[in-house]
Amino acid sequence: MNCYLGLGSNLGDKKKHITKAITQISLLENVEVLRTSTFITTAPYGKTDQPYFLNCVIELNTNLEPEILLKKCLEIEDQLGRIRKEKWGPRTIDIDMLIYGNKVINSEILILPHPELHKREFVLTSLNELCPNLFHPILKKKITELFMEIK
Repeated sequence: MNCYLGLGSNLGDKKKHITKAITQISLLENVEVLRTSTFITTAPYGKTDQPYFLNCVIELNTNLEPEILLKKCLEIEDQLGRIRKEKWGPRTIDIDMLIYGNKVINSEILILPHPELHKREFVLTSLNELCPNLFHPILKKKITELFMEIK
């Protein structure tokens, strides 16, 4: 199943944190990193009084269940020094599951597709680079359409 993860960092060596996270994701059993978008610098979202972010999106092929993949991504965040002090606060690494095939999930631990995906230009910029024709399973629009709407 194809899955798209958003990665971001705004503390320390941002590129190093993201690159390490991608490497660790690629080492997971039953996960293959297929492609990585261009790294882009973006303004903080939500809490704006913090350093700019470096962001990208990666495309995976995996047969892990979404909840298992999420658990493994949270473990990687912990290994790379992620500290959760405040919502939308600064972080060494952030890994968000954006889209997992055409699955729609709304549980206590996971919402898919990511509920803010269509509101975040930096996510849509990277998704549009990798998969402009990917269909959002709830909004019933292609990524390129969502990207044009937010521009």
